[in-house]
Amino acid sequence: MQQLQTYPNAGLFLTRVMLAVVFVFHGSQKLFGLFGGHGIEGTAGFFEQIGMPFPTASVVLAGGTELLGGLALALGLFARPAALGLAATMFVAAFSAHTGFGSQDGGMEYPLTLAVLALALALSGPGRFALTPQRSAPH
Repeated sequence: MQQLQTYPNAGLFLTRVMLAVVFVFHGSQKLFGLFGGHGIEGTAGFFEQIGMPFPTASVVLAGGTELLGGLALALGLFARPAALGLAATMFVAAFSAHTGFGSQDGGMEYPLTLAVLALALALSGPGRFALTPQRSAPH
């Protein structure tokens, strides 16, 4: 039986870029009100409603992490620390702004998925197709 060829670097690249698109999109919504977002003021109002401490600073921190971390993921530049910051941001979102699991009911399904994927990238590294590629691990 012939074994299928695998392309882990291509898989990491595709995962990195798609996550980057999602994070840049959401960061732009929070910070600039783009793509139907509410900007800093509107998002801070929501953060205040759900009891997030320092809502304006929290928006800037979360939105900045999403925007800059997403750009870093896209380029593969400091991808591991960026992915850790993004994972942390999404874990906070999953457990503070969402109740239940299913996304159709406002649950944590979506932010939790983003958090776990970002954490997986932090653990695996960006792959070969990155501005700062990972070093090969010893076998």
